[in-house]
Amino acid sequence: MLKELIEFMARALVDNPEKVRVSEIVGEQTSVIELRVSKEDLGKVIGKQGRTARAMRTILSAASTKIRKRAVLEIIE
Repeated sequence: MLKELIEFMARALVDNPEKVRVSEIVGEQTSVIELRVSKEDLGKVIGKQGRTARAMRTILSAASTKIRKRAVLEIIE
C-alpha cells in the first residue's frame, strides 16, 4: 500500500513516469521505501529546498501511522 502511494505521487511529478522505480524493504516495525527516478527528474522529486520530498515523507508518515507501522522514504540517485 505504501509503495503504491509513493509510486503514484512520483509518477505524477516527473516527466518520465516510466523510469520511476519503487522498492520496499520490509522489517518488523519499519519499512524502507526506496525511490529511483531518472537524473533529469531528480530535482522535481526533491523540490526547492527539499519541500516536495518533505511533503512526500509527511504523507507517507501519515499513511504509515494509520496502519500502525513506521516508513522511511529514501530517494536514490
